[in-house]
Amino acid sequence: MKKKLLKIGGITLLILVGLLIAIPMFLEGKITDIIKNKVNQSINATLDFEDANLSLIKSFPDAYLDLKGISLINKAPFEGDTLFTARDLALEMSIKELFKSAEEPIFIKNITLDNAKLHIKVDQDDNANYDIALTSEGPQDEQLDEISGGFNLELQSYSLTNSEIIYDDFSTGMHLVVSEMNHFGSGDLSLDNSELQTRTDAMVSFEMDSTTYLNNNTVALDALIGVNLQENKYTFLENKALINQLVLIFDGYVKVNEENQEVDITFKTPSSEFKNFLAIIPQAYANNIEDVTTTGNFEVNGEFKGVVDEEHIPTFEIKINSDNASFKYSDLPKAVKNVFIDTEINNETGITADTYININRLSFQIDEDKFNLNAKVKDVLGNTKVNAHADGKMNLDNISKAYPLPSDFNLSGLLSADMTTVFDMASIENKQYENTKTSGQLSLTNFKYSSQELKNPVAINNASVTFNAKTVTLNSFDGKTGQTDFKANGTINNLLGFLFNDENVEGIFKLQSDTFNMSDFMVEEPEFEDSSKKEETPTERIKIPSFLDATIDATALNVIYDNLNLKNVSGQLLIKDERATIQNLNSNLFDGKLNMNGFVSTKGPISTFDMALEMDGFKISESFKALDLFKVLAPVAEALQGKLNSTVKLSGNLKDDMTPNLATLTGDLLGELLATKVTTKDAPVLNALNNSFTFIDLDALNVNDLKTAISFENGTVKVKPFAVNYKDVAIKIDGSHTFDKQLQYKAVLDVPSKYLGEDVNSLIAKLNDSSLDGLTIPVTANIVGNYTSPNVTSDFKSGVTDLTKRLVDIQKQKLLNQGKEKAKDLLGGLLGSKKDSTKIDSTKNSTSDVLGGFLGNKKKDSVKTDSTQNNDAVKDAASSILGGLLGKKKKKDTVN
Repeated sequence: MKKKLLKIGGITLLILVGLLIAIPMFLEGKITDIIKNKVNQSINATLDFEDANLSLIKSFPDAYLDLKGISLINKAPFEGDTLFTARDLALEMSIKELFKSAEEPIFIKNITLDNAKLHIKVDQDDNANYDIALTSEGPQDEQLDEISGGFNLELQSYSLTNSEIIYDDFSTGMHLVVSEMNHFGSGDLSLDNSELQTRTDAMVSFEMDSTTYLNNNTVALDALIGVNLQENKYTFLENKALINQLVLIFDGYVKVNEENQEVDITFKTPSSEFKNFLAIIPQAYANNIEDVTTTGNFEVNGEFKGVVDEEHIPTFEIKINSDNASFKYSDLPKAVKNVFIDTEINNETGITADTYININRLSFQIDEDKFNLNAKVKDVLGNTKVNAHADGKMNLDNISKAYPLPSDFNLSGLLSADMTTVFDMASIENKQYENTKTSGQLSLTNFKYSSQELKNPVAINNASVTFNAKTVTLNSFDGKTGQTDFKANGTINNLLGFLFNDENVEGIFKLQSDTFNMSDFMVEEPEFEDSSKKEETPTERIKIPSFLDATIDATALNVIYDNLNLKNVSGQLLIKDERATIQNLNSNLFDGKLNMNGFVSTKGPISTFDMALEMDGFKISESFKALDLFKVLAPVAEALQGKLNSTVKLSGNLKDDMTPNLATLTGDLLGELLATKVTTKDAPVLNALNNSFTFIDLDALNVNDLKTAISFENGTVKVKPFAVNYKDVAIKIDGSHTFDKQLQYKAVLDVPSKYLGEDVNSLIAKLNDSSLDGLTIPVTANIVGNYTSPNVTSDFKSGVTDLTKRLVDIQKQKLLNQGKEKAKDLLGGLLGSKKDSTKIDSTKNSTSDVLGGFLGNKKKDSVKTDSTQNNDAVKDAASSILGGLLGKKKKKDTVN
């Protein structure tokens, strides 16, 4: 019998276990549909989740439903916005809830929410994205009434872990972030009256109208809350709250009504010791307060009372008081003493705009330095109005000796102030500075300041400012940053806009400097290489400060830009929108004068520049050694000694260190050389030309008053044709080269005959022709290859050979022409010209001989007399001519 019972029990247990495993497989789809349908039918949004897992074992005897990847997406007017997301939402409920129909309510016992994010938005028209409940009237109401059922809470516990709440109200400029939030609660909320034990911790940031009031401040609350579900009333029973390290105790209640919420809460510090004040300050700035010795008191107490609805907030009164207190950190040498604080934050009407702050007194002393402040701030959450006065003297170096500032926040200098200001934020935002009133004096000596938008710390030796009704007058400003020293004075037109409204510093200044290094005023911005590379390494990009909007009339003895040192500089610099515009800048450079106009811009992803330069009397050797630009534009100029006048227009991109990216340069240059000598040893191209022609010495090249023009684009320099002379050799040059000094040039030399060798000159001498005086031949030299190892080829030898053939042809033609003239005389007498019959001389004999040959008769021998003027050359010429006339073959002429 026992065995039978055990067997039955075992089978039953197996069946139950099987059912516990199998049932969820059948019910998951049903539960998923019920949840989605019930929620989506009752809201103006779309609920969805990636997966649903149901377990009857994990929280047995209750069912455990885990929803993963939850999202709640808004519909119009916030179409597509994500109101809520969560990684996990776990629900625990009785197993019987799983078998209810879609029309029956489902009771939930426990809720666990992890990695949730709730982003609440209120637009300019006061539409809220959390207002998603369906509220339509008419026929749809009847339809909604038919949707029975829903979710009822019989909570015993709930938790919210690692979550975030963001509240953005664009109508009021309010921005609240509660991050790293963990909240736990336990209690039986199924009862009409119960107690809920809660624990909360989070980081809170709060901003209103671009002013930050809380920045990642720690808050925590342990509270036992009485819950009356019949009256919807929640009462603080036992609690302790922390803001940073300040402890507060709350008392009172919150009651939720249909039309509003009632609030009646008081709070206070449990003790009055001054450590409470240090606890308000963010922990990063007030660490180790347990090691601080304090005297005096610090108390915070207040109350919130009234109703919360669409038009009202609770009235409230918060008082902060300290009387003749002091504190000293054990590891710091100085103490802060005579601390007086009398401040109240109030709203007496429940209207948001009526909130005000009165700082009746705020004063403290370090050594003998005292500082006092009083202020009244009205309409804190609207058009904030400020009336404040500050006076005192403070050695800023003592602050870090009395208070633990961050290591990178060192201050030094002596501040002296006596000033009053009255303004409202609307006037500042609208730049109506005439509505503001600021007066007084502010001076600063031996001050040091650093900022992310400044490359080097700024040391201010002396600064004096006078506050006027409309402007701030900078009486003196003497300081140094990096290598740069400066003295300035001028006016600032919108100091309040810069301080409170994120506006640029607008002003007009006069600046004097002994040494002004442009790179000292450029910020280093981290950038990253192409993501396709294996390792991303940061690089530094120099930028013009974005907050500057200034006109500067500047004079400086020395200005350093890259490796240039400009002397006696004067001009105007306009800085605005990350762009520095240079107007009529004059200076001495390379023993000459420079005039510059143009701009540099660092606003885009790549810095750019556009400049026009006029150079007068530049020392060529120095300028071409110092300027990489000149080296690539005219590399041969390194061999020149003398002066240069030039006009250059160029534009392109800048590298991260503000030097030109040569591959992007575009522009042109017009240059004139004065009193110039050439040293070919410093120029491989000229040296190669020298070696190619024995008759030329380019060290004696005449380049005085040479004018030439070049243009450059896409890394290529094109030289327009120009001419130079070496003694009596005229040279024409043109061509191009690349920025990496790859040459493609042509030089055409008109070479006089005297440089062409003995053979050519002997032929010319034999011709004895005045028309050949000054004879030249064009010789083309092609220069290619790299500048450091050029290759020079020419047609000099072939040119000399061609000239020799031409001279031989000329000599032949000349001899033929001489023979033709003689033949004309002879033939003229033969063909019946009238002549003196009594003239019988040796010419007749010559003619007879010629005619005898012409007629084919045998010549008679005759005796040659001394009077015969016949010669072999004439015979040969006549024979050749006549032979040609009669069609006879003639012997080939040769020229010796």
